[in-house]
Amino acid sequence: MTTTAKMSVIPLLGLLLLTLIWSFNWIVMKGALDYIGAFDFTALRCALGTLLLFVILRWRGRGMAPPPMIPTAMIGLLQTVGMMGFAQWALVSGGAGKVVIIVYTMPFWVVVLAAFFLCERMRRLQWLAVATGALGLPLVLQPWLLGEQLISSLLALASGFCWGASAIVAKRLYRHHQVDLLALTTWQMAMGTLLLLAMTFFIPQPAIEWSLPLLLALAYNAVLATATAWMLWLFVLRALPAGVAGLSTLAIPVMGVLLAWLLLNERPGFSDAWGVSLILLALGLLSLPALKRSL
Repeated sequence: MTTTAKMSVIPLLGLLLLTLIWSFNWIVMKGALDYIGAFDFTALRCALGTLLLFVILRWRGRGMAPPPMIPTAMIGLLQTVGMMGFAQWALVSGGAGKVVIIVYTMPFWVVVLAAFFLCERMRRLQWLAVATGALGLPLVLQPWLLGEQLISSLLALASGFCWGASAIVAKRLYRHHQVDLLALTTWQMAMGTLLLLAMTFFIPQPAIEWSLPLLLALAYNAVLATATAWMLWLFVLRALPAGVAGLSTLAIPVMGVLLAWLLLNERPGFSDAWGVSLILLALGLLSLPALKRSL
């Protein structure tokens, strides 16, 4: 195998590892709720992850200066508090496979919000993708079934929307400033974590049951799903074309659904299966142009 071939295989292995880490984390987050409240867990995982990211930022030696404060704080509010907080809350009463699919409707929100706030014209394939996703989403949400499952689905949808909105704020920030991605990730998480920690004092939650599974879940989230995964993501972005790297947006929900089926016995019903299929098809349509440019 030539050096060039090795260099192309290593980033692909990194992308595969990243996909596995982030996919399996939905199973870990669901299991942690047996021992801790949703907001307590989110605040602790973000606090530990932030500390590790600051260590990496310091170790990298490019300075610790924060990006512009106002947009960074907005991203922290939307991505760390909104996306992570709503996703963990959705897992309280919802299945991991269903939640991950709804949260990963984020690319649809990015496309729609970019048309309004960034004046990015939606192309024909994007219209088709959004329409396909819009057909699948009600089949997954199932609004005709009232109760905790619907609440969980709406919380997951709010998580996906917050994630998409944070991407729009980040895009506007990139247009006007040279921003280091790792520094932005670290500082926005730090700002969001402060709010999450404050929220834990006001939101009633069950008492924390300190145990080995909870400690392992926190370690997984801090070391693997936050610090290691973000380093892998930066490496993959630098080494692979954007279209190939972006396939993780499609692969993670697929893997998440499969893992939830295998490990948690979450078998999708008829409506769920059709809805998930349509959403995954829509995500594939959104990924197609970038993938073609990369090949």
